[in-house]
Amino acid sequence: MKIVVLDGYATNPGDLSWDKLKELGDVSIYDRTPAELTAERIGDAEIVLTNKAPVSRETIEKCKNIKYIGVLATGYNIVDVSAAKERNIIVTNIPTYGTAAVGQFTIALLLEICHHIGEHNRAVKNGDWANSEDWSFWNYPLIELESKTMGIIGYGRIGQRTGQIAQALGMKVLANASHPNPALENENCKYVDLDTLIKESDVIALHCPLTPSTQGIINKNTISKMKDGVIIINTSRGPLIEELDLRDALNSGKVAAAACDVVSSEPIKNDNPLLDAKNMIITPHIAWAPIESRKRLLDYTTENLVKFLEGNPINVVNN
Repeated sequence: MKIVVLDGYATNPGDLSWDKLKELGDVSIYDRTPAELTAERIGDAEIVLTNKAPVSRETIEKCKNIKYIGVLATGYNIVDVSAAKERNIIVTNIPTYGTAAVGQFTIALLLEICHHIGEHNRAVKNGDWANSEDWSFWNYPLIELESKTMGIIGYGRIGQRTGQIAQALGMKVLANASHPNPALENENCKYVDLDTLIKESDVIALHCPLTPSTQGIINKNTISKMKDGVIIINTSRGPLIEELDLRDALNSGKVAAAACDVVSSEPIKNDNPLLDAKNMIITPHIAWAPIESRKRLLDYTTENLVKFLEGNPINVVNN
């Protein structure tokens, strides 16, 4: 059995092992695959594994032997799942590998906004503290999170983890989800409609999937309803935010600060409007990437494939 990994470098740049996968067949691993080489590299392989390298309808039609496409991620929009279903090709994803990592990273972004630890560290090493007349100084406003309200749009596994940490910091949580779970509510956490969340939150964190109904959910209209000085965090998908609208709101001061680990087009383009925004933190899509998280990703990838080979596929996204 031939197995092709189209873009293995991001998942495993050399600090993990592909050995478990190699036990299942003849494995070819490419660090990266440009679109024009996808069909050629898949060739007559039965198994295709990809993280962000697209597998289009054209590729599926050219590669007649494909029986299984495994996405090494939770989001699977890089695969034409309709074309795969027409060919009876199973497509799977990994729904749970990054819960702890992304929740932790979301709060890390928020804490950086609150304390500017990196900037103050640089200021000290640049001599600003040594040259200060005062025993304490700060270059940015410092924010305490106790008793503030975090609104979380999308209260699935990752949203819930973020909410747990926020509550541990003394924050109130307003959650918005398509399928609320009343068992998660308590005196510090409750489900609300989107409009209430938008209006009442001091911090808004995006943990919802990208769908037609959520694309551009942060826009000029929704921002206008927010509190002055709101903070926005996005570790989900870049197109959830209308980036021009967020830039304008940051530059006007309506939004006090924002942090995004994802943008509309990745890698980020030099003309992305968020690069010109005040009080904007942008990280290069790394919330998912601690070694512990990536190891789980590889383990689950292998497990998905084993279950498929046994005739009992799991985590199928194109039933």
